[in-house]
Amino acid sequence: MKSILERVKNENVKFIQLQFSDLYGIVKSLTIPSRQLKDALGNGVWFDGSSIEGFARVCESDMYLKPDVATYAVIPWLKSEYGDTARFICDIYTPNDEPFEGDPRYILKKAITEAAEMGYKFNTGPEMEFFLFKTNNGLSPLPNDKAGYFDLTTDEAYDVRREMTVAAEQFGIEIETTHHEVAIGQHEISFKYGEALKTADNATTLRFVVKAIAQKHGLHATFMPKPIANENGSGMHVHQSLFDLKTGINAFYNETNEYKLSPLAHSFIAGQLKHVRGMSAILSPTVNSYKRLVPGYEAPVYICWGRTNRSALIRVPSSFKNNPNGSRVEIRSSDPSCNIYLAFAVMLKTGLEGIKNNIQITKPLEEDLYLFSDEKLKKMNIKTIPSNLSDSLQFMKEDELIKEALGDHTFWKYLEVKKKEWDEYSIQVSQWEIDRYLIRY
Repeated sequence: MKSILERVKNENVKFIQLQFSDLYGIVKSLTIPSRQLKDALGNGVWFDGSSIEGFARVCESDMYLKPDVATYAVIPWLKSEYGDTARFICDIYTPNDEPFEGDPRYILKKAITEAAEMGYKFNTGPEMEFFLFKTNNGLSPLPNDKAGYFDLTTDEAYDVRREMTVAAEQFGIEIETTHHEVAIGQHEISFKYGEALKTADNATTLRFVVKAIAQKHGLHATFMPKPIANENGSGMHVHQSLFDLKTGINAFYNETNEYKLSPLAHSFIAGQLKHVRGMSAILSPTVNSYKRLVPGYEAPVYICWGRTNRSALIRVPSSFKNNPNGSRVEIRSSDPSCNIYLAFAVMLKTGLEGIKNNIQITKPLEEDLYLFSDEKLKKMNIKTIPSNLSDSLQFMKEDELIKEALGDHTFWKYLEVKKKEWDEYSIQVSQWEIDRYLIRY
């Protein structure tokens, strides 16, 4: 504690943001003067949990935040003559000094603990895609450029992404690549692969970094999966692997296998494919998510796996030769609107079940499944992920492993709020319906 207090003093930090995530994965915070930090580190800071979606009822609202010292960072755009502002990501506790079962970070920690008990560390690497829109005195999906995939000369956001990179690295996030994506106004920032809790913290942080820097430039950044019709949507492909805790060796690697994957990796994939319908409401959590998950826009809909096949739900990315640590698998259905802590938790839990039960993997598919007829897909017994949020919620409700991963509190609360979201959407009348039906009928 002494070293962090000295650091805060030496860096002229006068205010501390205590950050945590709600059920939706949105960053929430409260601010204290830095003089209160010692007490916060020792005793925590009380807050009203009933005011946060998915947390607690009014009659059981008292909770407290406990800062994680490892997540300390000075917020670069909040420097001022009055002193700087730093942040800590916090864990949430009940008045009984027990971790709050509905804290998304705690839910991921539980899954990580289960992996550790089996002898493994879970590593992840999410690729974060987003759109930048012009504000024009109001929000509308008006892209900031006309560039395409990897374009530079027409990419008007190059300097914006560069500033996002600098800001992210001040939070300790090691950025590896940034580039323009396929759709107009669409971008991607990828950072270093690592231990799942740290990468979940980093990905959650990156979302609010991107939004803050965009705002500085008069732009609005959105991680909405499909903001523009007839354009590619934003996904969050997640690279995953398990490393042996005792040896430090990548447990997914097998030199003699065609795909350089071990039997353990095969079982991990098989577990995720078995439960992908049950976890779709977590990985693709909004009504809008399913506007992205349609054939023809580089988004996976078929429950299968392969290597070169980008129409597959799980892909085995290529890696450099003689690099065992590069062996990994990439799940492609998740999008950046998800609660990243919950997403990683269910990814890990389902993969571990595949290992525990030695689930046998299906044959890999390397053909473009989008070109297959419905009859051929049916003959090959290739199923699809749910086509809307309502169906996803039903699959989730029936999946006991997802319930176990989330815990009773979060499982039922998540179903409740997402069912309400679907019901609200279902009674809306869109402009498309007006244009198509009003005169015709």
